[in-house]
Amino acid sequence: MNLSFFDQFSSPSLLGIPLIFISLTFPALLLPSPDNRWIASRVTTLQLWGINLITKQLMSPLNKKGHKWALILTSLMIFLLLINLLGLLPYTFTPTTQLSMNLALAFPLWLATLITGLRNQPSVSLGHLLPEGTPTPLIPALILIETTSLLIRPLALGVRLTANLTAGHLLIQLISTATVALFTTMPLVSLLTFLVLFLLTILEIAVAMIQAYVFVLLLTLYLQENI
Repeated sequence: MNLSFFDQFSSPSLLGIPLIFISLTFPALLLPSPDNRWIASRVTTLQLWGINLITKQLMSPLNKKGHKWALILTSLMIFLLLINLLGLLPYTFTPTTQLSMNLALAFPLWLATLITGLRNQPSVSLGHLLPEGTPTPLIPALILIETTSLLIRPLALGVRLTANLTAGHLLIQLISTATVALFTTMPLVSLLTFLVLFLLTILEIAVAMIQAYVFVLLLTLYLQENI
């Protein structure tokens, strides 16, 4: 029973072929491609409005130099948002519950922000490791602590996204299992657990959206420190 709860997080395969690539590319097929017409469809208009809103929210903390990152950060936000939401549907797989994938997204982007800061303003970037006015005896320890804090950022990004989505999926499966098991013996209790399940599903939709936003927002803040 315990293993069956965690089977939903194993990468699906068909005839020995992993289907995670289909899970990653399928959300892109749901986005309508814009055309050259002056009056587009309602779906395309809604899509452009959402992209515009996301871009404004992500680029507001950055200066003009950081606006060069608008395409990659907005694309990452939409990618994570669609994957997280589609993973809540029945009989689907959520790739962002895999720590390896989240680290593969977090580490290169974090490293890119770090290299950007070391290339453009090395003294300022290295200055974050030692705040001004630090007592001399505390300098070695503080540099070690700040360096560790800097290097652990991509791990924190990946673990945060993985842990939140995994916990939500496990809780939904546990409550849904209890709802089905109690339906024949205690219908009233089963109805109450179904109500809890419905509320939890709404909460998990919000968590899926918030975690995608937090992931990209933290990358934006890391970029802000280095430009």
